[in-house]
Amino acid sequence: MSELGLDRERLVWMFTQMVRIREFEESVKRTFEEHPGVIRGHTHLADGAEASIVGSLAALRPDDQLLTTYRCHGYPIVLGTDPKAMMAEIYGRETGLCKGYGGSMHLTDVKLGFLGTSGIVAQGIPHATGAAYAAQIRGRGQVVLSFFGDGASKQGAFHESLNIASLWKLPIVFVMENNSYNVVTRVEQEDANAAAGEPLAVKANAYSMPGVTVDGGDPVAVYEQVSGAVQRARSGEGPTLVESRIYRLSAHGNIIAPPGVPLHFPEHEAVTVFGAPEEYEAAKRGDPVPRFRARLVTEGTLSAAEADAIAESARREMADAVTFGIESPFPAPEEAVKYVYA
Repeated sequence: MSELGLDRERLVWMFTQMVRIREFEESVKRTFEEHPGVIRGHTHLADGAEASIVGSLAALRPDDQLLTTYRCHGYPIVLGTDPKAMMAEIYGRETGLCKGYGGSMHLTDVKLGFLGTSGIVAQGIPHATGAAYAAQIRGRGQVVLSFFGDGASKQGAFHESLNIASLWKLPIVFVMENNSYNVVTRVEQEDANAAAGEPLAVKANAYSMPGVTVDGGDPVAVYEQVSGAVQRARSGEGPTLVESRIYRLSAHGNIIAPPGVPLHFPEHEAVTVFGAPEEYEAAKRGDPVPRFRARLVTEGTLSAAEADAIAESARREMADAVTFGIESPFPAPEEAVKYVYA
């Protein structure tokens, strides 16, 4: 057993999944420069959230379920979705996970318990609450995770969902991934957050459920908190609000450029809006992927060569996904109305 409290196999699995998520996101980002025009519309990355994603999902059973925000690429990767199908979906291809209908912000893999995402802030929270109600009725001990950002905690859907989940003791864990920014606004600038108190997990108090805050850059710490909350939900004790504090390392999203100008990702808002490059550089020094790698190597769980081999394997896997996506055909034009109902 490692000093980190998990066996070596589980720790290596965590690191491997974090690296796979990061390399997938980096491949998406590179696509904008290397293959202009391949990705249409908005794309949002979650680099910096890998530890939070992996630590949370490590607490689940295969038959559990989850819903997330539009910053959604990492979750299905961890659950076992084929990255080739994901990349093809982001490229709008027929071979995509959702046959090209969903794009970057609307991934779904129901067979693996990934019930979907939404481009609307907080919309997935009541959906997850409904899924938890269904799980409670089925009575098989399933738990649902609901992932959302700090900005969603100011939406009515958040408050209504926590209220009913607490009242009915639904088997759900609400995971607020507080990434420090609401688009281009710092969290600490918002009066609503200040009025609610710090940390944001105190919002759980209004709904008679536990609220905890965890370092979202530490997958083991996230696992410990979410695992406890999952066990509580599975035993019939009701929901928990977990605030996972992270720092997204990319800008909020890509820029929609005029015709003929390639889409691209701008610099982070700390630099472009607030003129605080030192804040961003400090965040990069705390990058959870190299941070966890160093921890595992120092502890002796992994050698540097083994860690490098995992990273190289992830690069090859995601390069293959890019090739597959680009070489895949577009859907036929008449397919556009296939799933439209009047």
